[in-house]
Amino acid sequence: MASHRKSRPTGTRVAGIRTPALATAALTSVALLSQTATAAPTDDDRPSLEEVEKKVGDLYRQAGSATEKYNAAKEKTSKQRKRVDTLLDDVAERTQKLNEAREELGSFASAQYRTGSTVPETATFLLADSPQDYVDRAHLMDRLTGRQKGAVDDYVTQQSETMEKRREATESLQTLTESQSDLKTAKATVQKKLATARELLSELTAEEKARLAAIEKRKQEEAARKAAELAQQQAEERKRQEEADRQESDASSGSSGSSGSGGTGTETGSTTPDSSYGTKAEKALAFARAQIGKPYVWGATGPDSYDCSGLTQAAWKNAGVTLPRTTYDQVDAGTTVPVSQAQPGDLVFFYDDLSHVGLYIGNGMMIHAPKPGAYVREESIFYDGESSIHSVVRPA
Repeated sequence: MASHRKSRPTGTRVAGIRTPALATAALTSVALLSQTATAAPTDDDRPSLEEVEKKVGDLYRQAGSATEKYNAAKEKTSKQRKRVDTLLDDVAERTQKLNEAREELGSFASAQYRTGSTVPETATFLLADSPQDYVDRAHLMDRLTGRQKGAVDDYVTQQSETMEKRREATESLQTLTESQSDLKTAKATVQKKLATARELLSELTAEEKARLAAIEKRKQEEAARKAAELAQQQAEERKRQEEADRQESDASSGSSGSSGSGGTGTETGSTTPDSSYGTKAEKALAFARAQIGKPYVWGATGPDSYDCSGLTQAAWKNAGVTLPRTTYDQVDAGTTVPVSQAQPGDLVFFYDDLSHVGLYIGNGMMIHAPKPGAYVREESIFYDGESSIHSVVRPA
C-alpha cells in the first residue's frame, strides 16, 4: 500500500512558514559565532613569543636553583649514609663486647651455683631490671671478688656505651630519612620545571622557533659587545697598573737605596692575585677547556657530563683546590672581587638565588655548563644581561 505522507519541504519553518533565507542567515550566524569561540583561545589566551621566552628562561633558572638544592641534599644524604653505616658497625661491635662481658658474668654465676652459694651475686646482677642500680648497692660490690668487680665494671661500661651508640644510630637514621625526602622533593621539582619548559617550547610553530632563535642571536651579539667593552676596560686597567708599578719601582730605586723597603706591587689592592694563583688557574682552565662539548646534565659531576657547579668543582680540583659541591657554598669559598677586576680562573655567579656559576677565562668570557639541552661552552659572562651577574669570587 503506497504511503500518502507528503515529503517534507526543504528549508526551515518558523511559526509554520517556510523561511529558507532566514534559515541560511541563522546558520551563517551560528557558524561565525562558532569560529569566533574557537579562535578566541588561540588569539587571546595564547602567550606571546616574548612571554614564552621569559617563561622558559625563568623555568630553566628555577630548575637550576632546584638542581643546587638537589646537589646539597645528595651530598648531605651521602655523608649521613656513611655516618649511619659507621654507627651501625660500631653498635654491632659494642653489642658483641657486651655479650662477651655478659658471658663472663654468667660464668661467675655458674661457679657460684656449683659451689652451693645461696646468694649467687653475679646471677642476681644479670637478672636485675636495672644492673646499674644494682651495682650502686654497696653490699654487692663488697661481696664480689676483684675479678668479679672488674667483670661487672666492664659489663656496665659496655652496656652504657652500646645504648648511647644505639641512640645515635637511631637519630642518624631519622636524619638520613629526612635527607632522602629532601632529595626526592628537589629531584621532582627539577623534573617538573624542565618538563614545563619542554612543553612550552614544543607548542611553538616553526616560524615562532625561528623568531625565538633570532631573539637569542641578538642577545648573544649584545653579550659579545659587553664582553668586548669589559676586555677593553680591563686592558686599560692593567696598563694603568703597570705604569703605577713602574713609577713605584723607579721611585724606590732612586731613593736612599735601602734594599728591603721597596714596594712589591701587590699593595695596590687585595684583589691582585699572586703568581701561584695564576698557575692554579691555568690548570683549572685547561681542564674546563677539555670538557667543552660535553652535555649539561643536572646533578652531574663528570667525567662525561656536568652541571654548572659540578664543572667548576671538577676544574679547580684538577688544580689541587677543593671547592664545595653547590653554588651556595662555592660563593663563600674565596675572595669576592669586582667584575672589572676578574682574572682567569675566577668564579662568576649569576642571579640573586646563586643558581648558576661559570669559570672566567678573560676578556669578558667564561666556560660554563649552561642548561639542559646545551653543552659546555665558552660564552660571554653577559649572556643573560649585565644585571644577571651576582658576584665574582677568587677561590684560591
